[in-house]
Amino acid sequence: MTTIAFTNDKSPSQVLGYAGGTITVLIWATWFLVTRHSAATPLGSIDIGLIRFGIPALVLSPVWLKTGLLPKAMPLHLLAIMVSGSGAVFFLLTTLAIHSTPAASSGILLGGSMPLAAALIGIVLFRERPDSTRIAGLVAIVAGVLILLTRSLADASLPWTSFVLLPAGAVLWASYTHAFRRSGLTAVQASALIAVWSFLIMGALALIFGISLPQVPLQEIGLQVLSQGILSGLVAMVAYGTAVRTLGGTQAAAFTALTPVLATLGGGLLLGEAIGMTEISAAVITGIGVALSTGIAAPRR
Repeated sequence: MTTIAFTNDKSPSQVLGYAGGTITVLIWATWFLVTRHSAATPLGSIDIGLIRFGIPALVLSPVWLKTGLLPKAMPLHLLAIMVSGSGAVFFLLTTLAIHSTPAASSGILLGGSMPLAAALIGIVLFRERPDSTRIAGLVAIVAGVLILLTRSLADASLPWTSFVLLPAGAVLWASYTHAFRRSGLTAVQASALIAVWSFLIMGALALIFGISLPQVPLQEIGLQVLSQGILSGLVAMVAYGTAVRTLGGTQAAAFTALTPVLATLGGGLLLGEAIGMTEISAAVITGIGVALSTGIAAPRR
């Protein structure tokens, strides 16, 4: 007889991967809230991007100076996918959408879509074959997203761009996940290269379009430095890379679907956003999907 149970016989590497995934989603939930909050400040996407990538690029400078900006043993297309998928392109796309989307909804549309995108890429391109438990988890994640989608389309509460840009961001992140898995880089090396290349891109955009940082109060800059630069740009990137290395790309990406649960609660408690049973139900269902699709709730015979 087969039952589903939370097993305790995980290897040390799996435990490290689960810890990395958990740290990532906790930081990401904060990132949603702080990014959403920044819409009410003079900060633009380029300003936040300079902070987001500048701090880890500086802290990890010994790493990228050692590897070089173009590591010889790494295919350039993988580096380009990684920088686009979790760096400058991903950041600009998702920040634009989050500024006009409540934290609960953006958490579901982005965090909930990532595991599905990662799973589909793994199945189609790399012939991964998820077991029935993980398939059930992905179905639950899709159900959570569809609940929100149906509600939002019915009352037109979200702009159509939210349903385009955020899932597109999920595809970018899933692409990065699989590219990093096959890059041969460590989590720290990948984080360093993504940060420095993204900072260079943001710097070029700043020269063209200008910045608003001089007009922003120091406390707002300090909040972004902590959330964007230190936690999201540095700690979460290394933590997520560790999860990918130890668990695999598809399983690590499934952790991101926990973000909606935390973003929903945070949006209501900290930002005063209205949350009802629809948002709560969607967040809980996606959270259950994560427990199944990550393998934490594994089949025991």
